[in-house]
Amino acid sequence: MPRAENMVVIAAPIAAVFAFIADGTNNPRWRPGVMDITPPARGPCEGAVYGQGLRGPKGQRMEGDYRITEYQPPKRLAFEVIAGPARPTGAFDLEEPVAGATTVRFSLDLQGKGLMKIPMKFAGGVIERQMQAEVACLSRLKSELEAGPDEAQQEAPHEEEDVLAAEAAMENEGGRPAPSGAGPQ
Repeated sequence: MPRAENMVVIAAPIAAVFAFIADGTNNPRWRPGVMDITPPARGPCEGAVYGQGLRGPKGQRMEGDYRITEYQPPKRLAFEVIAGPARPTGAFDLEEPVAGATTVRFSLDLQGKGLMKIPMKFAGGVIERQMQAEVACLSRLKSELEAGPDEAQQEAPHEEEDVLAAEAAMENEGGRPAPSGAGPQ
């Protein structure tokens, strides 16, 4: 069944990165396919449901609501899509290998169940490409979280060195961070 995964290192503290990802109202800022989002009344927590409108074929709105299934600040956020034609599960796993640098792994899995098994036989490639495009949005997340006033960059010149050190450490462990310039679509 389709699976997609991507990883990126962001020059920001793990708590700030987790808070940004967990707050689904930030999704339109880094996921271009999100048209609108309705947050749960109690905010992000396990069991919370975000109403989400996604850009579908020909720009038409499709339902893409999701439920948070694991909420473990600042290390893990998992979810399941509960509305729409494809209903993957996904997770964001975060680590802070050095202070001020956060590794984010984003994975999506789609298991065909019941009648969904039939269309997946025919549309599996399309679904997998869409899932790959979705996890590739991590480069946009990185840009969003690292963008800031010039003064902030001047005050913390060591952050870029920390990120480079974290990326080098991951490569030595066999991991490959996503290229920072890669676009999702």
